[in-house]
Amino acid sequence: MDHSPPMPNQNVDGGSTDVERHNVEAVNAANAPRRVTLYAARTKIHPKRASGDFRRFKWLIMAVTLGIYYAAPWLRWDRGPYAPDQAILIDLAHRRFYFFFIEIWPQEFYYVAGLLIMAGVGLFLVTSVVGRAWCGYTCPQTVWTDLFLVIERWVEGDRNARIKLDAAPWSLDKLRKRLAKHAIWLVIGVATGGAWIFYFADAPSLARDLVSGNAAPVAYSSVALLTATTYVLAGFMREQVCIYMCPWPRIQAAMVDEDSLVVTYNAWRGEPRSLHRKKLLAEGKSAGDCVDCNACVAVCPMGIDIRDGQQLACITCALCIDACDSVMDKIGKPRGLISYSSLKAYEVAKSYTPRDLLRHALLRPRTIVYSGLWLAAGLVMLIALSMRERLDINVVPDRNPLFVTLSDGSIRNGYTIKILNMEQRPRTFRLSIEGAPSADMTLAGSQQPSSRVFDIDVEADKLRSIKAYVVMPRSAIPGDTMSFSFVITDATVTEDAERSEYPAIFHGPSKAGGEP
Repeated sequence: MDHSPPMPNQNVDGGSTDVERHNVEAVNAANAPRRVTLYAARTKIHPKRASGDFRRFKWLIMAVTLGIYYAAPWLRWDRGPYAPDQAILIDLAHRRFYFFFIEIWPQEFYYVAGLLIMAGVGLFLVTSVVGRAWCGYTCPQTVWTDLFLVIERWVEGDRNARIKLDAAPWSLDKLRKRLAKHAIWLVIGVATGGAWIFYFADAPSLARDLVSGNAAPVAYSSVALLTATTYVLAGFMREQVCIYMCPWPRIQAAMVDEDSLVVTYNAWRGEPRSLHRKKLLAEGKSAGDCVDCNACVAVCPMGIDIRDGQQLACITCALCIDACDSVMDKIGKPRGLISYSSLKAYEVAKSYTPRDLLRHALLRPRTIVYSGLWLAAGLVMLIALSMRERLDINVVPDRNPLFVTLSDGSIRNGYTIKILNMEQRPRTFRLSIEGAPSADMTLAGSQQPSSRVFDIDVEADKLRSIKAYVVMPRSAIPGDTMSFSFVITDATVTEDAERSEYPAIFHGPSKAGGEP
């Protein structure tokens, strides 16, 4: 028997050594599937304030859009004594939508559908021409984020000051700035929620009720909800909304092609980039116009580097163009290292004039089709608006029983007639029967004798329902049924009066006789 001591790393029972186990574990660890996480913690972005043509254009768009949103509910429009005088009003209680001189009833909702179609086609057209211009300039998320950034810079300072403040320990000065910023953000959120509910009721009256505590609970809950969403989305989530929550960045890829104008870093001119461009040129080495100053990255509200090419996160706000142009001005180089350009222009490494680029972006089959569809939808809506009638009639016949035989042998049918006055003034309508020469009509609850014509008063912007009975001699009914029409005309107009007709059926006994 061998009584020699075991060698290092050798088990006395003949098992595997520590080295072998370590090697096996290492191999297993190497072959094990790697755990992939889809979550990435947000890195806070501190965009620097930019200055230039595109930044001024964004200021203008922000002022116009916010001005319209906050001021529109307070605009007045005189529609007479029988209708609200708020220019833009979504009157859910009475199921009306008012837009200046236009009034939309529930049965005319196709006008709203037409507007949505025009908005969608218009968005396709704009995107195919200039990329995600909606995202960069007029999207509510972009506009309110810009507004919140204005407050943040005003209270805490520009990019470097905000980075320094974030890294600094808590102090009275930091607490004061943070409280001031968030307080102003909340005020903006409350104003945003308040402006939204003013579109659904008379703004001055609702404002008084809100302040006095007499508004409906749904008004306060709506303001609270919109305040919270504005505060969170524009104050904290910002670029995450555009990247993760909004579907448009993924859809817009189908709208953009090689002729679309998008914010582009012209690498054929800027590369190779270097901070020491002059030194390289002095040494006889090549150097592009990009001095790698990262000014384009510092101003980007999405925190991306446009020099890495087109990216999902880019909203084409063009602030990087302003930042780069200012640097080019300082080093004596022509502007346009970052510019609106097309993939076709980039591939040939040529800088076209803006007019040529815009012409190529506009005059192509896709944009012509979109423009035609947009104009056609608008033209159809204008024609429909100009030709629509301001009165309507609807007739519901009695079903049980279909007819009644009177004591003199004549046959009576009952109908519920609904007359709609769609104008902002009371009107008198003339209801008559056509197509049944032997028929007479009586109105339930009326003391007027039977007749073929009745005058009916309908209030402004109201629907009136009446019960009518039509009586015909049995001998005048050619079969089981007979067709005729109810007709209404505007009795207050002598010439070119509006007219609406509703075909109806008069039921009689079958040829075998008897009542149902």
